[in-house]
Amino acid sequence: MRMVANWSGDADEQDSLMLAINADGTLKMCREFLSAPGGPDRKLINISSVGGGITAFPGFRLSDGMSKAAVAFLTRQLAAETVHRDVDVFAVCPGATDTPMFQASTLSKLTPGERAAFLARLPKGRLIAPKEIAAIVHFLASPPARVLHGAVLDASMGLGVRPGLMSEHGDH
Repeated sequence: MRMVANWSGDADEQDSLMLAINADGTLKMCREFLSAPGGPDRKLINISSVGGGITAFPGFRLSDGMSKAAVAFLTRQLAAETVHRDVDVFAVCPGATDTPMFQASTLSKLTPGERAAFLARLPKGRLIAPKEIAAIVHFLASPPARVLHGAVLDASMGLGVRPGLMSEHGDH
């Protein structure tokens, strides 16, 4: 997916696009999935973000956090509504993940020194590998994950429980 800045130079329009893509798009996809005929053991696995889906980060784009919070809420609401249906509903909320989109939106704007400092502040001092998130999704798609119906999983290596890491200085 291209960044919304590539679609429009207007901040208000970018915010509307962010909400349309992340929140409204996910809502429509979920409605289609749940209304389609399906067999047993169906899984609806949404991707949100630690920013909005789990916690708040001062200075992050409001529309991004709002749209990710909407995905987390949608997941919980749909899980409540489908508790007696043969479908499981989850959301995964990754932290800073080494994807082309994160590289372009965040890391590419940093000097080498700023990038090193940014990475040092992250839990475990590194980005999350996409394969780590994929492994979580793979597990959620399996039968043993059924007991987690409705879970909104913090997949941020601890950033969701300690968001201040992004603004802390020094070792604590």
